[in-house]
This record gives sequence, C-alpha cells and structure tokens, in this order.
Amino acid sequence: MSEPGPGGPAKPPAAPREGAATDARSSATSAEARSSATSADAPAPERQAAPASSEAPVSERSASLKVPAPVPALDVRDVTVRFAGLTALDAVSFTVRPGTVHAVIGPNGAGKSTCFNVLSGVYRATSGSVRLGPHELTTLPPHKIAGLGVARIFQNLALPPRATVEDSLMLGRHRLTRTGFLAAGLRLPSAAREEARHRARVREIAAFVGLENQLAQPAGSLPYGQQKLAELARALCMEPSLLLLDEPVAGMTADERRRTAAVIAGVRDSLGISIVLVEHDMGVVMRLADAVTVLDFGRRIADGTPDDVQNDPAVVRAYLGEETSG
Repeated sequence: MSEPGPGGPAKPPAAPREGAATDARSSATSAEARSSATSADAPAPERQAAPASSEAPVSERSASLKVPAPVPALDVRDVTVRFAGLTALDAVSFTVRPGTVHAVIGPNGAGKSTCFNVLSGVYRATSGSVRLGPHELTTLPPHKIAGLGVARIFQNLALPPRATVEDSLMLGRHRLTRTGFLAAGLRLPSAAREEARHRARVREIAAFVGLENQLAQPAGSLPYGQQKLAELARALCMEPSLLLLDEPVAGMTADERRRTAAVIAGVRDSLGISIVLVEHDMGVVMRLADAVTVLDFGRRIADGTPDDVQNDPAVVRAYLGEETSG
C-alpha cells in the first residue's frame, strides 16, 4: 500500500492484450508478408509486465483489482443515538458520494465512534435513517450489513497472531464462500477449486497493499504498520463497496503513515470504493478527504470540502476553544 503522495495515485492504464503481436504475425499468409512483418515499421512484440513488488506504485499494483458492482451512495439522515439520558448523536446527517473519501472528524467525545457503530450495525439508532443505495441499514445486524458490502477496520488490531498473513486475509473471503461444511470437510474437488480461486484473489490484494512477500509469515510477527495494512487488506478481501476506516494511521511512524495513506488513496482512485474515514491526523485528513463532516458533542457543526471546513469558525472553536477577554 512507491509511495505516491496521499492525494491519490493516478489511475493505471489499461493492461496490454496478451499475445497481440503474436496474432499479428500469424495472420500473415505468405512468405512476403512474414518478411515484411520484420521490417522497421512492424511493432515490437509485447512483453508481459514483471510482477509488481511492494515498492511499486499503488497504481501499478491495482490493474487486476476491480469493484464487482457499481458503488452506491451512503445517505445518513437525522441519525440520533441516546443512551439513557445521554445523547451521543443528535440528528446527524451527511452523504458519502460514490468513490470518494468522506472524513468524519471532531474532538474526543464528539460522537465519531458512535457514528461508525451505527453505520456498521453495532449500535441501533434511536431515530433517523442510514441508506446504502436502496438498503436501509438501521434495522440490520452487523453480518447482514457486511453482506451488503460494508467492511470496517477498528482502531485496535484484531488479527489472529499465529495465523499466517494469507490465512488471516482468507477470513475476509468468508462471505463470498459458497462451499458447504460437508464439501469442505471432505475436500471435494469443487471445494478445492473454490479455495484456490480465493487464495489467488488474496495474493492479488496482498500485492496491492504491498504485503505479497509477507504472506507466509505469522500475522503477529509483522511490524505494527504492516499489521494495520493486513487489516486493510482483509477488509478489501470482502470485495466491499464501502470501507469504514477507524483511525487507520494511529500510532504509526511518519513513513508508515505515508505508505498507508497512499494505499487508501489507491483504494479510492484505482478501485472506486467509497471510504468513510475517522482520523485525528489532520494532515492525512486534509490531503485524502474529498469531503469532511465535523462533529462536536454529537452534533454536526460543519460539512463541506477540507478547505471550507478547516476555515470554519465553529470548527476552530471546537478544536481550540473560544478566546476569552480580559
């Protein structure tokens, strides 16, 4: 997940059609035509690109990754969450446009985690609506929301430490697996073929985030930044249309933050996946986000582009407090 700037890597060019030059040569039906194909005007035979390494730009590692279906908009309308007498969210509304990064920011206790818990089905909203395309999410349990293509990574690491990185990423393929318990237990040919397809996809996604060389290592042995990338890769293995990223660069070094931000930008720019981002690193937020919603004490106080939001007086007061006279 090279390191293009966090503003997002360029979309990759279409991959060349394999064997195009070979087809052109074989279409010649005479010795004269074959000899003319070797002239200076004939195109050189196409070569298959070398496998991308973890240092290759994200745009070069994403050519084979495609979003399986059109990405729907996420529409949050007047969501309120109350715990006894405490109002954690108060009529919060915002819209995540397809294929964009939408940041939700605010001081500690502003309601960001509560908002994420509503979006992922961990909390049930007291009132309001959350719609992903035609689907209303507020009435669904977490596994049903995940089945609609919503993937989430949490602030804390949740990788099985002794499992290999490859097996950890395979957990993300669970919702896409069609093999039944009996067929898997008996290792029927159909089960083996499906597992092979899933493992091939896992390797593609690992290469996209830059972990292709760590697949055989125990997940718990990776450095902290790579473990966070592995969690992001596991979420991508679900083939989501919407990613919920809860403080994805928290606790990282400057280099790890830069690498992770490049991968997140690649998810948006190369794959077209929508992202809702909660992050305290304002530099990362302002470089990555297409839109920003600011919460304070459970209420939305600003919503707009990063430039508009960071100059909003209400946002400045929420972060820095009000200046007192005297």
